[in-house]
Amino acid sequence: MKQEELILGLKKVVGDDRVITDDASIEVASRDYIGFRRYHRSDGKIWVPKAACVVKPADTQQASEVLKFLNANKADVVPRTGGSSVTMGLEPVEGGVILDGSDMNEIIAIDEENRIVTAKCGTPLEYLEEVLNKKGFTTGHYPQSLPLASLGGLVATRSIGQFSTLYGGIEDVIVGLEAVLADGTVVRIKNVPRRSTGPDLRHLFIGSEGMLGFVTEVSLKLYPYKPENRWMHAYGVIGMKRGLDFIREVMIAGYKPAVVRLHDKYEVAERMGAPAPEGYAMLLFIAEGPAEIARVTGEAIEKLAGEYELLDLGTKPVEVWLETRNDSCPNIDKPINYNKGLVSDTTEIAANWSEIGDIYEAMIERIQNEISNISFVGAHSSHSYLTGTNIYCRFNFLADKGVDAVQKDYMDLVSIIMEETLKRGGSIAHHHGSGKYRTKWMPQEHGSSYELMYRLKDALDPNHIMNKGVLLVER
Repeated sequence: MKQEELILGLKKVVGDDRVITDDASIEVASRDYIGFRRYHRSDGKIWVPKAACVVKPADTQQASEVLKFLNANKADVVPRTGGSSVTMGLEPVEGGVILDGSDMNEIIAIDEENRIVTAKCGTPLEYLEEVLNKKGFTTGHYPQSLPLASLGGLVATRSIGQFSTLYGGIEDVIVGLEAVLADGTVVRIKNVPRRSTGPDLRHLFIGSEGMLGFVTEVSLKLYPYKPENRWMHAYGVIGMKRGLDFIREVMIAGYKPAVVRLHDKYEVAERMGAPAPEGYAMLLFIAEGPAEIARVTGEAIEKLAGEYELLDLGTKPVEVWLETRNDSCPNIDKPINYNKGLVSDTTEIAANWSEIGDIYEAMIERIQNEISNISFVGAHSSHSYLTGTNIYCRFNFLADKGVDAVQKDYMDLVSIIMEETLKRGGSIAHHHGSGKYRTKWMPQEHGSSYELMYRLKDALDPNHIMNKGVLLVER
């Protein structure tokens, strides 16, 4: 189908004002915050494929009609809402359509009796939290992208929040959802506390990154919002592995602090104002919920810290982290590091306790030794479980080989992280979604189960129009 015909057909479906064709709006809707793309934009160049248009449906019915039309004409489509992707997940196919759900922005119901809130996909999480907090509730979901993120994208990328050790990831917070399949079929998964009626169909869409459907509505759990009950404390520890051992002891003992963070000595010195002596890593803990639970959790951590002979750093480092934890969002597209010729980003992975320390040491050592233009590399653990934890690697490197080499240098560095994680049985993505830059490692990540992904795609999107390039290697 010619681009002119495609645009004309979409205007007939949703109206002229909901089909956007100017270059500036298309570029903004195509924007992805992966590090090398941010650096490229600092040069004023457009380095991504150009979509034909952006379509902004007003409601589920319009989203259904749009997808039905695109599917019939086998036109590629990329779903988006908040647009805070950092994994190339929003990068469009040349001449394809961006289906933008940001106008589907409404809190539909706050069910206080059943502790469920239902909202449309374009509802900003920050706005939702503000409304809920005033009523004494919270979703417990606080990703670093809180000022930018919307509900649909949080579901599609299998998001996680900074208080996840207590509340879980988005998959633990979701009660039910509504989505539109590639052919326009609307499916609703009802809100119930648990189900044993076959596979849990919510998980077809949680983490699907828009390749199986377009999430239009989400229902989330509500928790009491009682920040006044928080207990918090920071500790210094010598060695990342020792710090990981400490977190493991907390988790296997059955305690669930809301925040469990371990920043290595490099991050402590570079980013956190060196609140611990040189060479120390730093642990941050917050417990919340009912006052009695927060108090008992804090007392248990304090007791264990004494047994481990950790350095007591008081509460100030945690207070500073709480105040500054989302500061990167307003600055994510500003040329702060780019003016210094630096490319900056993060990559997160996860693994079991038996492997995570070795992965950390191997990836830091290889990056320091093999990436000649590295300026900084450090890491932290910020989401822990009974069986293991995550590692979030932060890095800066100099773009000293020219702008055309930035992407290659970026991928050389990321490849080290992927290789060291996969060889030890870890997972190469913990949150944010996998996007398009990790796709080539998906066969290794999934092993013999990978074929199921293709079968799901063939069943739910037989024309393969939905977000081409994520999760599945083209074949």
